[in-house]
Formats: sequence, structure tokens, C-alpha cells
Amino acid sequence: MNEKNSKILVVDDDNDVLQAAHLLLKQHAQLVHTENNPDKIPTLMASESYDLILLDMNFKTDVSSGQEGFYWLDRILNIDPLAVVIMITAYGDVEMAVQAIKQGAADFVLKPWQNEKLLATVSAGIKLRRSQTEISTLKSREKQLATDLDQKFLNIIGDSDAMRQIFEDIGKVAQTDANILILGENGTGKELIAREIHRKSLRHDNVFIAVDMGAITETLFESELFGHVKGAFTDAREDRIGRFETARGGTLFLDEIGNLHLSLQAKLLAVLENRAVTRVGSNKAIPIDIRLICATNMPIYEMVDNNRFRQDLLYRINTVEIKLPSLRERPGDISLLVKHFLKIYRKKYNKDINRIHTATIARLEKYSWPGNVRELQHAVERAVIMCDDDILRPKDFFLSAPRTRKEELILEQYNLDDVEKAVIKKALLKYKGNVSQAARELGLTRTSLYRRMQKYDL
Repeated sequence: MNEKNSKILVVDDDNDVLQAAHLLLKQHAQLVHTENNPDKIPTLMASESYDLILLDMNFKTDVSSGQEGFYWLDRILNIDPLAVVIMITAYGDVEMAVQAIKQGAADFVLKPWQNEKLLATVSAGIKLRRSQTEISTLKSREKQLATDLDQKFLNIIGDSDAMRQIFEDIGKVAQTDANILILGENGTGKELIAREIHRKSLRHDNVFIAVDMGAITETLFESELFGHVKGAFTDAREDRIGRFETARGGTLFLDEIGNLHLSLQAKLLAVLENRAVTRVGSNKAIPIDIRLICATNMPIYEMVDNNRFRQDLLYRINTVEIKLPSLRERPGDISLLVKHFLKIYRKKYNKDINRIHTATIARLEKYSWPGNVRELQHAVERAVIMCDDDILRPKDFFLSAPRTRKEELILEQYNLDDVEKAVIKKALLKYKGNVSQAARELGLTRTSLYRRMQKYDL
């Protein structure tokens, strides 16, 4: 038996039996609870999820008929229909054991038991529990996938000509295995589009793995993406599969691909060309079967011209290119988006807000939305929190002042690092050091923002 992460409950009125079971099982399980009072079973199950329950057939109040054991078996299965229960009996009554199995028990053991036999029975029961849990999870997943597939475009809001073109493009490319590059400013919804493509693809019943390339350090790049074997480096205490292997049969989404260092671009290109990964510390090539989608908010063609991004890698990842419009390019969708976010946040904050003033929409449509849909979402959430009425008015929205021409001329004199440092510092000041809110404003993950803060000593 090797089920170190398992949790086991043993219920028997004989304390010697409980002590013997505990001494034996604690060597092989993460947690072993013992209890001599079956009345405590419901409370124990409410506070812990057990992989297996060993249950006595006969307690002192019911010497040998097994009726009390059957009663508690039924109670356990009512509490958790997936519970795996192994009955314990000292009498070896075959008919009683068969009846217990018919009523839902997984197996039975006889007292006094042989240790090897008990461990084998317990191990088989724990594996059964995990199989049942996996099947239940898969059924829920299939049900959710079926529901999702019935919806035209999940969580993508828009009826403008620009968005209709995006929907048309998704329909053309989704059921192919073509590599896709999604371009767009921060906050335009690149990951939403990637997930929609996966949802409508032939791989929709397999995994979607998203990787923030901006959050992976150069030293961990190969280990994270390609995996490693035990002993490959100091902290490699066991074999670990990388994101490419995890995404086998499904879709791998590499976000912020433009942030990848040139030396790492070469390694990624080799994997895509060979359709195989080699784990760190191994010489064995492992074939991969993935659908690749990449995204960036950076001017990737300029980066190629400036030798900051490999042209051959760009050709490899953009068999099809999808350019997402900024929110200022589709102001007609702002009303739909505001209604969508209002529905979410009035429920979240229990606010009775059911209207949006026409002047509010007019003001929002005139704003430039440098943070795009993500900024609009944040603005609606804040407005819902601050609103004291049943209608959203212009005064409920706090919008940043438009950048002046003077500010633009000053920024043009900075190099990219200076600009990035200044913008990050300004965002942190705006949100009084709240990293989560600053990251949302900047269109970054918290991890990416922390890395940049460390880089600029902020």
C-alpha cells in the first residue's frame, strides 16, 4: 500500500482494534482517525473528507446481527454517496458480508486480520474512491462543456462590426489546428478569445493551459515548459512534467510571448519544429500533441525589425493572426459591456441598481479607455460600490484625465525602461500601493508587476 495522501476513518467499539488499525495504517496514510462511538460519524464526516471508512458490523448494543452496522452504512452513504466503506466483522458471516456489499459497502475484512490483507483491501478501496471522484468530476466537466458549447460566444460581449469580424475569424479557425497569434492592447480580452477558440475546437473536451510568459524567469523557463527529471538540479526532488506535456491533446496558450528573451525563443522554436520536448536532465524526446495559441500586446513586427524577436519563430506561431480592436475603436459596444458588468457587480455587492442614465453612457463612449475592457470593468465595479441610488449616473464613474500633448512630448524623450518605470510608479501611487489594482490597471498579472517592481527597485 502506498497511499500517503489518503485520509482514513476507523469506527469500532473495541479500543484494541482501533489502536492496532491506527498503528498499522498511519505508516501508509496522511491521516487516520479512530472513533469508538458511531454516533460521532456525521460530525466527523462534516469536518473531514475521508478516502475510506472502516466500519464495524457489530457494536456492543447489537452483538452479532450486524443491524447497527447496516444502519451506519446507510447513514454514511446518505451523507456521501461516493464514500468507500469497508465493513469489519469478527464473525465471518458470509451472508452478512454479501448483504453489506449489496447495500453499498465496497468490501469486508475479518477480525483478527492479516496486516498484508488489510493493507491490500484498504489500498484497493482508496483507489476506488479516487476513481469514483474522477468520474464524478469528468461528468460535471462534460455537463459544463455541453452547456458552454450551446452558447454562441461565452463571455465575449460585442455587436460592433469589429467584433463581428472577430467572431467570424474564430468560426473559421477554431476547428483547425493552425497556430494562432492574437494581437491587441492590454485589457482587450486576448485570453478570452483564446479560450473561445479552444471551446469551439475539436480539442474542447481536453485541457486549456494558459502560461504567462512574462511571469516565468529565464532560469525556470525550461523546467516550467518542458519539465525536468529527478536530480536535474538542486531542488528537483521528483520528476515533473512541463506545461507542454500537461496540455497534451488540448490547447496551450502562451500569453505575453513578446516578453520572451531571444535565447529562450530559440529553445521554444526547436520544440515547435520538432513537435517534441526533452525534460531538463534527460535525453529522451517526448512527442507533444497540442494546439498552440500565442498572444502579445507588444509591437512584434517592430521587434523583429530590431532583432528583438526571431522572425522564424514569428512565422511558426502566426499561421493565423487575429488583431483585437481597442475599446475606443468600438464605442458602440460600451453600453452592452456596462450592462453585462452591472449585472455581475450588483449581485456581488447586493446593490439594487437596475438602470444606467443615458448621460452616463454618453460620457463613457467619449472616454478613450487606455486600459480597454479591463479598465471599463474596473470602472463599473467601482461605480456600483460607490452608487447610492438605483441608477448609475456620470458622477459615479471616476475616469482618468486624458493625457495632454505636453505629457506625450515628455514621454517621447524617454527610453522604454524609463517609460515603463514611470507608468508603474504612477499606477502604484494612484492605487496607494495596492499591487492587485495597479496590475489590473496596467494589464499585467500580479507576478509580472512584482518582477518589474523588483527590476526598477520600486
